[in-house]
Amino acid sequence: MDRQAVIDLEEFGDAFRLDPHPVYARLREQGPVHRVRLPGSLPEYWTWLVVGYDEARAALADPRLAKDGTRIGLTFPDEEMIGKSLLGTDPPQHTRLRGLVARGFTMRRVELLRPRVQRITDDLLDAMIPRGSADLIESLAYPLPITVICELLGVPDLDRAEFRALSTEVVAPTGEETAYAATTRLGEYLTELIEDKRASGPSGDLLSDLIRTTAEDGDRLSAAELRGMAFLLLVAGHETTVNLIGNGVLALLTHPGQLADLRADMGLLDNAVEEMLRYEGPVESGTFRYAAEPMEIAGTLIAPGEPVVVGLSAAQRDDTRYPDPHRFDIRRDTRGHLAFGHGIHFCLGAPLARLEGRIALRGLLDRAPGLALDGPAEDWLPGMLMRGVRRLPVRW
Repeated sequence: MDRQAVIDLEEFGDAFRLDPHPVYARLREQGPVHRVRLPGSLPEYWTWLVVGYDEARAALADPRLAKDGTRIGLTFPDEEMIGKSLLGTDPPQHTRLRGLVARGFTMRRVELLRPRVQRITDDLLDAMIPRGSADLIESLAYPLPITVICELLGVPDLDRAEFRALSTEVVAPTGEETAYAATTRLGEYLTELIEDKRASGPSGDLLSDLIRTTAEDGDRLSAAELRGMAFLLLVAGHETTVNLIGNGVLALLTHPGQLADLRADMGLLDNAVEEMLRYEGPVESGTFRYAAEPMEIAGTLIAPGEPVVVGLSAAQRDDTRYPDPHRFDIRRDTRGHLAFGHGIHFCLGAPLARLEGRIALRGLLDRAPGLALDGPAEDWLPGMLMRGVRRLPVRW
């Protein structure tokens, strides 16, 4: 079989960043797997992009696709600066790390956070509602999850403004040098934070617990593993929920019939959140995987060492899985959506993200009658990792 020509996604320009779904639809019509150059990457760099639902779901759970670059002889600068986390490991290391941290994100522990999440939401809305208009990202979608995850992990209040700028640059980089600088600074910051917590003793927050967590066999997280886990929990623990809330509200406000149905029956809220995750999920594509051995995806040969990106947003608009997939429908059967991934790397923080999204949306709709856009959603994030806007002007 001849190798596919490389499709340069950079050539679609700003239109792809603003709305990638027409491009993904055209790719799916041609097949479920394509060789592409990602926007912002060097001309000689390409990857396999999976855009079909069945193929994406299978790839997410395929052990032949390595997340740990060392399996194919690769080392990554960000992991050298920060440390390995769940996102960059495979079994048995992944199994070990997840076992040491998963207890902090059980359904029971997350449910105990409900009153605090509600209180933070209420306080933010108390400050926002009297103004009559706001940037929803700045006023609610960002401060809610960052406050929750920082309190959960025990990050001091005064550090959060710097952390926001660094975190956003890492997940949606504006340039190679700025992303490197942000990653370096985050590594330094987390090292200082962990050492402070180690010196100050137990304080009840999750990061302090992780420092002192010991498995039954005496296993503990190393300093680099602690830093990697803190990085993943802090960044993934808020960036995704910011976009869940922002994208979800944008979907409602651009589909007034669906918004009216939800206002008429708030019992639809839980399913509405799932449709928001399917329709315009906060993560556009999974992080890189690498073929650890020769393999095929839908008849396409993937050679050892070649990179594979699973297009989550693309897969969730596949009409073989979801009829009329470009229609936003809060009554849709969304089972099997891939917004939180699939397989052993399924998002550890999914219960917390759902809780925050539901509480934020319920509070906003209850207290902001006549909620409407107050201008265009601005500045979609660059790159193909995160899907969301930097600003969402609304009024009520």
